[in-house]
Amino acid sequence: MAINKVGSKGIVDCSVAAADFAPGTITSAKIADCAVSNAKLSNSSVTVAGTTVALGASGTINNSFVEWQSKVTSDGSTVTTMVAGRGYIVDNSSAVGLVKLPASAVIGDRVVIKDYAGNFGTNKLTIQRNGHKIQGATNNSEIKTNRASVSLVYVDATKGWLYEDEHNIGDLRKPLFTQATGGTVTESGDYKIHTFTGDGNFVVSQIGNAPLSGGGPSTVSYLVIAGGGGGGGHPASNGGGGGAGGFREGRDISPSYTASPLVNSSGLTIAAQTYPVTVGGGGASCFSSTPGSNSVFSTITSAGGGGGSSGYSPAPATAKTGGSGGGGSGGQTSGASGNTPPVSPPQGNDGGDSSGGSGYAGGGGGGAGQAGADAGPDSYGTPGAAGGNGASSQITGSAVIRAGGGGGFSYAGTGGAAGPGGGGAGGRGQNSPSPTDTNAGSGTANTGGGGGGRAIASAGGGGGAGGKGLVVIRYKFQ
Repeated sequence: MAINKVGSKGIVDCSVAAADFAPGTITSAKIADCAVSNAKLSNSSVTVAGTTVALGASGTINNSFVEWQSKVTSDGSTVTTMVAGRGYIVDNSSAVGLVKLPASAVIGDRVVIKDYAGNFGTNKLTIQRNGHKIQGATNNSEIKTNRASVSLVYVDATKGWLYEDEHNIGDLRKPLFTQATGGTVTESGDYKIHTFTGDGNFVVSQIGNAPLSGGGPSTVSYLVIAGGGGGGGHPASNGGGGGAGGFREGRDISPSYTASPLVNSSGLTIAAQTYPVTVGGGGASCFSSTPGSNSVFSTITSAGGGGGSSGYSPAPATAKTGGSGGGGSGGQTSGASGNTPPVSPPQGNDGGDSSGGSGYAGGGGGGAGQAGADAGPDSYGTPGAAGGNGASSQITGSAVIRAGGGGGFSYAGTGGAAGPGGGGAGGRGQNSPSPTDTNAGSGTANTGGGGGGRAIASAGGGGGAGGKGLVVIRYKFQ
């Protein structure tokens, strides 16, 4: 009888070799199951780079070891958290893109990013570091070149994620400097200066990348001066000097000019966006105490100067608080407080007191660098008090004193003089009686100077108007 089956017990392990079989004698038909099924094996599939293929089946293995994801469309606010071993195609056609590196990483982890619409140059892509360093720096990365393709690999805690493969991303290494428009633009060495004498927009299209590539800083210096307060006065009364508009200055982290004593040494960090700029108007020339208006740039607000007191007859009006306070007058003897609301460094000073009693002399309005002076004794011939001096800054390329207080009135005849405006273009006060005397002096436009106080029985109208404010922005552009 022919032998057509061999039991496993009859064969010693590893005892049968290919040489023991005649050629062509073993075929599929001679084997009971015809093939070894997956069920006979301990593992029935193989996985490479995230792709799983069953044994005996066919499939395509991505030889770049990246599992590409479906297109990500950016809405400008949603953040896509990436996963190691995956590729992300980002569509920034309508908004800036935001992606975040994995929260945890080990050496060799890799992510890949591709610009879908060739629009990263218009709507940048920000890669958030998610607690890790990028290129050894603790900064997020920005890609702002059209058609960019990048891959990042994690190496260690010191360097974090490094750019392993780079295409069309020169901006990642090229030194970048701030670029912007708005206002009247001048230059001083390596710095551009934007001067706003009226409302407008400071439009930033690019910021510096100094921490990464040695470009310019992403901060700017600024000078924000509010409108000066109007001087007080009335045909039947008299007035104190108006306070100067608030004076706020911040200088860049690398000092490039001589600033005022009021400077904040940190400057202001900016982003690529539009910043509305408001330049405050001065308080009007009228028969009451009229404050100036605020000036605003980004998070910096300077308060309008306080109006000067408007005497005691027929309707008293006290001096007003503000960036710098207005001066006192007549029966309303006290000057008003400056640096209101309070900021640090202070934006201004208090107004001076009047002579009191019958009110023969008015107090000076406060200035950015000095309080308004107090008037002398209450007697005929007492001069009006001087407005407080302003502060000097070279932010525009040369030293200019701005934000002086207005001078107080004098009811002195030939015995005294009206108070002078504070250095920095505060308006002078008015002297009485003088049939030829004109209105009290106004603060000079775009200095934030306070208006001068009006004297009783003088020719002309009310107190002097406050000067309009100013906003100056300075940054390194090369």
